[in-house]
Amino acid sequence: MLAFNQRQHVRKDCMSEHYRWYTIQCKGRESVRAAENLHRQGYEIFHPLITYAGGHHTPLFPYYLFIRLNQTDSNWRPIRSTRGVLKVVRFGPKPTPVPDDFIATLKEFAFQTKADTINHYIKLKPTLTSVSPTDKEEYLAVLDKRTGDERVIALLNLISEISSPKTR
Repeated sequence: MLAFNQRQHVRKDCMSEHYRWYTIQCKGRESVRAAENLHRQGYEIFHPLITYAGGHHTPLFPYYLFIRLNQTDSNWRPIRSTRGVLKVVRFGPKPTPVPDDFIATLKEFAFQTKADTINHYIKLKPTLTSVSPTDKEEYLAVLDKRTGDERVIALLNLISEISSPKTR
């Protein structure tokens, strides 16, 4: 958790219900740079990377990372001008939040290293299984994709469903 940063108005109590996770689309192959720069500015970032044997890492969602913000209190202005950031993902007029449960599910499988306190690492092999799979099947299905592009499409589909819920 981040300490108080007056310049960016990030507070230690950002676990309140008003803070939500949002998706940031990054410029080509610059998600690691964007995560570092946003973190340096005091934002809470979640940037999951797949770790492979031999120390090779690739983003779980190529060109995307997650940021925790408050719709009214957080300073959104510097985000778009941050090096590596393209835009905040939106479906409609406002940025679309990512379900907190989805991020929590990703964090179940993630770990950080002492050498890198910004990024989170995930090992996709063997297949991920959750403690309570019935609650998280939809989220685990996003991770069950073979390629990064397939995972991005599944992620964007998940987020878009939030902005335009299906009528029953």
